[in-house]
Amino acid sequence: MPIDIDRFEEGPVEELRAGGPTNAEEILGFLGAHPDRAYTPSEIHEATDVARGSVGVVLSRLEGRDLVRHRGDYWAIGDADDVETTLASMGVARAVTERFGPEDPDEWGPGVDAETE
Repeated sequence: MPIDIDRFEEGPVEELRAGGPTNAEEILGFLGAHPDRAYTPSEIHEATDVARGSVGVVLSRLEGRDLVRHRGDYWAIGDADDVETTLASMGVARAVTERFGPEDPDEWGPGVDAETE
């Protein structure tokens, strides 16, 4: 949806993102806002826009990157510095993709195999 030029030129950058946060960003943002609490996947689903069936998968991937911690049925935010760095990187990657489109491995040049790189 187009926006007027005044909003484009003067509005906060945060309001100028075309796409919303990813499921991982949504969950990390929620858990990061409550570092003194741990939540069940159902509670995370209810507090975020992440589909119930996606919460467990996203949490497992985040745990594999040491961004969240898991004990029993509960999940909590991981190391704050790692999470902050990851969220910043995800934001930059999304902005670049929105601006330039997704990468095409065929354009990387000869000798680069997307399957093994």
